[in-house]
Amino acid sequence: MAPRDETPPPASACPIETIAQAYLVTTEGDEGQALRIAITDALSDLMDADRRARAQSRLISRGYVRGASDDGATEA
Repeated sequence: MAPRDETPPPASACPIETIAQAYLVTTEGDEGQALRIAITDALSDLMDADRRARAQSRLISRGYVRGASDDGATEA
């Protein structure tokens, strides 16, 4: 495997290349390890986002239920 240039890319570089380079630097150039870590991080972020979306959905649903019960109480 050829040695990798560890100098950071310019700020205008594609963020994908910047992220890939960071994983490669972290794993000392081990591409397989870098890929596994990147996938693990991405899945973790997706699960966190899903968890937040579900929590937000529950809060919204409870708000609708409370609003519906409040409306029914005032009409009675």
